[in-house]
Amino acid sequence: MITSLQNAQVKNIIKLNQKAKERREQGLFAAEGRKMFLEAPSGWIHKVYVSESLESDQELMERVRRFPWEAVTDTVFRQMSDTQTPQGILTVLHTPSYQSEELLKGPDPLVIVLEDLQDPGNVGTILRTGEGAGVSGVFLTKTCVDITNPKVIRATMGSAYRMPFVYVEDVPSLKSLLRKNGIRTFAAHLQGKKAYYEESYQGGTAFLIGNEGKGLTEQAASAADSLIRIPMCGQVESLNAAMAAGILMYEGMRQRRTGR
Repeated sequence: MITSLQNAQVKNIIKLNQKAKERREQGLFAAEGRKMFLEAPSGWIHKVYVSESLESDQELMERVRRFPWEAVTDTVFRQMSDTQTPQGILTVLHTPSYQSEELLKGPDPLVIVLEDLQDPGNVGTILRTGEGAGVSGVFLTKTCVDITNPKVIRATMGSAYRMPFVYVEDVPSLKSLLRKNGIRTFAAHLQGKKAYYEESYQGGTAFLIGNEGKGLTEQAASAADSLIRIPMCGQVESLNAAMAAGILMYEGMRQRRTGR
């Protein structure tokens, strides 16, 4: 059992939680909680850490023992945890790697392209919503928050294990790949002439979502085939990025299911 905060494994997990550079260099990330452990693909799991008070949970431990694991005192586990109320189990996983072609395979892909999103909760919510809406995958510009950030992982509620994602240089550089695959791009933009429900998303479709405060850059908006807007009432100018993405993704799903 690990009993000291000076343990090298404990120090490393704290680094993985705090530093994107460490996660990239090691090819590992941490996911805390029972749900995140139970839903983790077996092939991704590097090691599992369990607090001493959770060792009595026989049902959970039966699965934990299938993998390399270690017990940790409750005091040390609290320091390893990235949350205020630790759940007593933390999984270290190998970071998955996807190719752009995986996101675009199959007939009429539906993808989300995120430009410079900084809020971990927004990115995590978009991945989770994307899975629910049947999205093929998510492209993120290199300026977006790291998808293996613990806060992003928690917000996905397990969807990080099932939603393919690829980082790209920028939106304009992605345009040629999307066009080559017959995918039309729609930018959520305040200057959009058409309401989002006036366009057709039954063919290959990519929705572009911009930074929480600044929206899409001019270069990204210019690369889109069409600018669309979400109508607003009152004095509201725009919606939260995750909310806007959710509305567009589910409109895409609705049209594909109803054929109109």
